[in-house]
Amino acid sequence: MSSSDPDKLIVKADKLTKLSLTRWSADWKSATLLYEQAANGFRVAKKYEKAKAAFEMASKGQEILSSPWDAAKHMESAAALAKELGKWNEVADLYRRASELYIECGRSQPASDALAKGARALEDAVPDVAVQLYIDASDILEEDGKEQMTFDLYRAAADVYIKLEKYTDAAAVLLRLGLAADKCNATNSQCKAYLGAIIVYLYAHDFKQAEKCYNDCSQIDAFLRSDQNRCASKLLSAYTEGDIEEIKRLSQSSTISNLDHVVIRLARKLPTGDLSAFKTDAAEEEEPLDENDLT
Repeated sequence: MSSSDPDKLIVKADKLTKLSLTRWSADWKSATLLYEQAANGFRVAKKYEKAKAAFEMASKGQEILSSPWDAAKHMESAAALAKELGKWNEVADLYRRASELYIECGRSQPASDALAKGARALEDAVPDVAVQLYIDASDILEEDGKEQMTFDLYRAAADVYIKLEKYTDAAAVLLRLGLAADKCNATNSQCKAYLGAIIVYLYAHDFKQAEKCYNDCSQIDAFLRSDQNRCASKLLSAYTEGDIEEIKRLSQSSTISNLDHVVIRLARKLPTGDLSAFKTDAAEEEEPLDENDLT
C-alpha cells in the first residue's frame, strides 16, 4: 500500500516540517510519527542507510517535542544501523548523542550503557575510540555515585589497552578500577585490580613501575592484608632473585587464577625478558656498609 511506502512517508513528513506560504508552523508531532514508521519500514526492508537517516529525523522530532528519552532511543537505533553500515565515526557520534539525551533525562545508567554499546561496536575497527568510550561510560556512573557499576567497563577498557599493547594505560585503568572498588567497599575486586596492574607492569618488563605500584597500593590496609598482596610480594622477590621457576609457579597459583582472563594470560607468560638486570639493580640499591661511619 502506498500509505506504508517508507519513501512516501518521508516525503510527507518532510513537507510537515517545512514552512511555506500555506504552512506557517511545522507539525513535528505528525512528522515524527511518520519518520518513525518510515524508519521501521526501511529497517525491515534492510535499507539501512535510509533507516538510519529516518531514525535521526525521528530523534530530532522527539527532541523538539521535549521527549529526550524517545529521542535517545531513536538515536541508539540510528547508531546500531551505522554499525551495520560500517560507518565507524558515525557509530561513536550517534551513541554519544544518545548518551547526552539520556543525561538530559537524568538517567546515568542508560547514558553509560549507550557509550558502552558504542565501545563494544568499535573494539575491533577503532579500538582507540572504543577504549575512550568505555572510560567516558565509567565517568558518567562515577559522577552519579554508582562506582559498583563501573567494574566491567574498566575491565573492558583494560582488555582493549592490552590488545593494543598499551600496558601503562592498561595498568592505569586497573588502578582506577581499584579506586572505584575502594569507594564501594568491594575489597576483593579492589585487591584483584591492584595485583592485575602489578602483573601488567611486569609483563611490560617495567620492574621499577611494578615495584612502585606495589608500594603505593600497600599503603591501603585492605590490600596490605590480602592474598593478592602476598602473591605480588612473592612475585617481586622472585624477580629480584632471578628465580624463573618461582615466577612460573606463582603464575599458576590460585590467587592469579582468580583474576580476569586477560591478566591471567599475561601472568602465564611471565617472565618476559632477562631477569639479570633486575638482580643487578637490586644489588646496587643495597647500600654498602661504610666502615668509617660508626655513628
